[in-house]
Amino acid sequence: MNHHGAWLQLPLVFLAAAVLAVPLARWLRLGSILGYLVAGLLIGPQVLGLVPNASAIPEVAELGVVLMLFLVGLELEPKRLWAMRRPIFGWGSVQLLGCAAALTAVGLALGYPWRLTVVVSLGLAMSSTAVALAVLAERNLGRTTAGESILSVALLQDIAAIPVLALVPILAVGGAADDGDGQTWLAAARAVGAIVVIIFGGRLLLRPALRWIAHSKTPEIFTAAALLLVMGTAALMLTVGLSMALGAFLAGVLLAESEYRRELETDLEPFKGLLLGLFFIAVGMGLDLKAVAAQPGVVAALVAALLACKIVVLALIAKAMKIPLVERPAFVILLAQGGEFGFVVFQLARGEGMIDAAQNSALVAAVALSLALTPLLLTGGDRLMSQKLARRGLKGARAEAPPPPSPIIIAGSGRYGQVVARMLRASGLEATVLDHDSEAIESLRRFGWTVYYGDATRLDMLRTAGAASARILVIAIDDIAQSVGIAELAREHFPQLTVVARARNVQHYHQLQAAGVGHIERETFDAALMSARSVLELTGMEPHAARRQAMRFRRHNIEVLHRMLPLQGDENALIAAAKLGRQQFEQQMAAEREADEAHRQAQRGGWDAGAPP
Repeated sequence: MNHHGAWLQLPLVFLAAAVLAVPLARWLRLGSILGYLVAGLLIGPQVLGLVPNASAIPEVAELGVVLMLFLVGLELEPKRLWAMRRPIFGWGSVQLLGCAAALTAVGLALGYPWRLTVVVSLGLAMSSTAVALAVLAERNLGRTTAGESILSVALLQDIAAIPVLALVPILAVGGAADDGDGQTWLAAARAVGAIVVIIFGGRLLLRPALRWIAHSKTPEIFTAAALLLVMGTAALMLTVGLSMALGAFLAGVLLAESEYRRELETDLEPFKGLLLGLFFIAVGMGLDLKAVAAQPGVVAALVAALLACKIVVLALIAKAMKIPLVERPAFVILLAQGGEFGFVVFQLARGEGMIDAAQNSALVAAVALSLALTPLLLTGGDRLMSQKLARRGLKGARAEAPPPPSPIIIAGSGRYGQVVARMLRASGLEATVLDHDSEAIESLRRFGWTVYYGDATRLDMLRTAGAASARILVIAIDDIAQSVGIAELAREHFPQLTVVARARNVQHYHQLQAAGVGHIERETFDAALMSARSVLELTGMEPHAARRQAMRFRRHNIEVLHRMLPLQGDENALIAAAKLGRQQFEQQMAAEREADEAHRQAQRGGWDAGAPP
């Protein structure tokens, strides 16, 4: 390949590896993560050598973890995060310190120096946030007890990153850390300052900035702003030595109650998936097969010790936390593997001279193998648990199912959508309301409505809003082309949805019918009928007769519309059908009036005949 196209080689290799390996792994029921890891191993320098120099890839790949934590933050409102403070700092600390203590005890029993053992144990005690949250998303376990417990532990590990990294140089110099103490306090102050900037800056600036960008009505600029927000927050945290993922998580939490939450999720989801895949490929490429081959016993012992110690500690924690029995395998296994943070700790320890190159390779290989084994262990854990539950007759085995999303989605929050939403709320039903007009959203939110900024004409936006599990979609959008487009998307991708739509005019009505919509209401039709009833009553007609007349007109009009549907495209035939329908209705009404008049005269004649002389 000539030098003009050399830059294409890397993305081509990565995309081809992912496209081939991941569907194959999913087909074999091994999960996408193992597919990415195997793809990375194959294209890396150890096997095919298609990517000989991959030193910059882990840095880019870490953006996948950053985006993932931002999206996790979007799902956690500040109130819910505050409610989780005890599991985060309580059980999260117990997990980290408990696993580190168990691994340290094993290391000391084998005769390793205590300083080295503590550093290595802290590195191994960390779990992979990326793997854990990716599997939770894959299995839809995010809102279960186990899912929230895993998230609590993962957040504590991200918070603990700075003190653990500060501890490595202190232990390396044998505790003579007068200077180190000063540096540690300075790093801690900078870290606190960065978190304060994110929290207060986010509160004061983020929503107005996103509102201003949304006014431009340029979807790609909103996507660019979302990426800028995440990467800017991550860069700020990196500058002060904190975890990029922690900064992104905080930014996500600040926007969790924002009307732009759904749109941000939708825009960032594809980037998150691809970059997270790149992260797992980078881990696979970093697996040093030569190191494993040179010291297979050491690597196998490390993997066994890592998994055994953590599984025992985590099983005890799961029992103490009262996690439902059926969810315990996920909690234990997803936190038992090593984590990407371990690579950073081992690299720093090697730089400080605490471990040599061979030890570093063995540790990295052990963590990577534990990551690769996680999907297999999870499958085995599920089978064991299902057998155990079957033997116990499923007693106490009901998992806490994640709360279902709103079964009703309303696309459009204008005058029509608002009336529908108000009627539903008054009847005790909540709906997810989507709109793409930032001014309308801001106005409605001041009145206490929950409306999300999002374009319902996008398939990914509908998915994010919960269309895959919803029951009813109300299309209350003004634009005829957009309205019909949403109806067609719903029919093609969400066949379980019953669509209720407004029609602007007869042509719109027929287009919605053709798109498979069974419940259509013309937006001004009933209001016009109400006005006609008022006029009839004012001319002297009885209210019940005026109502009956209006309902007859309504039924007849809908019948004519259905008869006109096959004539679409033939203007002369449509006009003729409309005229015929109008004449038939007028004749029917005239005949009824004559019959009513004859009936009244007969009654009057009877009264006259029976009258006294």
